[in-house]
Amino acid sequence: MSKGKTVFVGLSGGVDSSVAALRLKNQGYTVVGVFIKVWQPDFLDCNWEAERLDAMRVAAKLDIPFLTCDAEKAYKDDVADYFIDSYRRGLTPNPDVMCNKYVKFGAFLQFAEENGADYIATGHYAQRVENNGLFEIHRGVDEGKDQTYFLWTLTQAQLAKTLLPVGDSPKKQIRKEADAAGLITANKKDSQGVCFLGHIDIYEFLSHYIDLKSGDVLDTNGEVIGAHKGALIYTTGQRHGFTITSHNTTRDALYVITRDIENNTITVSSQRQQTIQSEHLCIDSVNLIGKPVEVLQQFQLQTRYRQEPIVCNAVHITEHTMEIELQTETEIPSEGQSCVLYDGNRCLGGGIISTCQSK
Repeated sequence: MSKGKTVFVGLSGGVDSSVAALRLKNQGYTVVGVFIKVWQPDFLDCNWEAERLDAMRVAAKLDIPFLTCDAEKAYKDDVADYFIDSYRRGLTPNPDVMCNKYVKFGAFLQFAEENGADYIATGHYAQRVENNGLFEIHRGVDEGKDQTYFLWTLTQAQLAKTLLPVGDSPKKQIRKEADAAGLITANKKDSQGVCFLGHIDIYEFLSHYIDLKSGDVLDTNGEVIGAHKGALIYTTGQRHGFTITSHNTTRDALYVITRDIENNTITVSSQRQQTIQSEHLCIDSVNLIGKPVEVLQQFQLQTRYRQEPIVCNAVHITEHTMEIELQTETEIPSEGQSCVLYDGNRCLGGGIISTCQSK
């Protein structure tokens, strides 16, 4: 498979992508290291130059060519603007999902193909499996690092051009291989996430683009018990980022259970808001990977990264939407979050949580 094939590896400056490049070179591929440059706002001091330098050093150690892919426009238009607009509309977006869709497997894939690559590769902890002519995505072997939740948008065309070299190994093994090869990233800390957010919080970032106004925190009786920074920035289940001014004798943790965007209030409770068994959840922008999901088929879903999978089944399916019946009580998710579907270790695809429309 590797004979005469060229792979462009997205070198982020981290250990996972470094070992992805190392493994592919050892397998006989012609490997090219590529740093993907993304957009950053003027007010944020981003360390992309240091990350690019580490990526260059890895490429030099592996004796492979090094290129830079300018993905600023794709990142700004399809990740940052999407993130800002979603919050403006009262939704809870997942920028990492869109970064994978439009940047790593969008702009980067296009860049690679235009420059003669047969494949791209990344350091994602996920496994690409071919089954009866269709590509599937399976969870990474390292359960604590599995990243399939962020890959549900991938298509057959993208997967046909993608290699995921580190998904079959635990993180400890990846670091050992990097150390044995003398790579400077062997003991480097994991990335902190999407660069445009860096280490600042959501309020600080969004306040540059949205007029956020402080408002009241209410208890379940409608009484004012504190203040918040702007109802738009809170998500269901959140337990921080607001101030309680009333006397709390129990000192129980308080969770956001509802938001009133129009009146700029949030309601909190010591009890998380739960769904009930057999309640329905709807998703749109559905993308299915490999075999389609069928009505009444039992599977599992996650509405948050690292969440314990929830047993469910589909009760209504169209080309782009799905209505799902939950078989397990769980915390109510927020609109705009990604809902990712699984059959055991296989990622079936997913969609964006939306309001169920009466049929």
